[in-house]
Amino acid sequence: MSWTDEQLAHIDAARELEIAVRRADGTLRPWTPIWVVHAIGDVYVRTWYRRDTGWFGQALRSGRARVRVPGLEADVRVEDVGTGSSVLRADVDDAYRAKYDGGSTGNMVTDDAAATTLRLLRE
Repeated sequence: MSWTDEQLAHIDAARELEIAVRRADGTLRPWTPIWVVHAIGDVYVRTWYRRDTGWFGQALRSGRARVRVPGLEADVRVEDVGTGSSVLRADVDDAYRAKYDGGSTGNMVTDDAAATTLRLLRE
């Protein structure tokens, strides 16, 4: 299912998205705030470095998560795109620079961070 223009507007307006992965019993783990961007009609998140622990490792293992920003809460499929194609990498890097100009943005467009790129697909 594709993100609607209205949903993308909510995501664009939010400084951070909160993500939670479900436990085996279906309950949600704690919400974790993370920077979020949209590029080419899809929603992407990254972390500073790839790891098998915390929300990132849990999302990779389960392939599913729940996300929320003001005005939107949705279940998503999590797709590990890593650095993807050079075009995808450039588009996501540009989206991070445009949304989070300054501060720690440089850390989110490094090779290590790009390798953690996850596409969030609406269910």
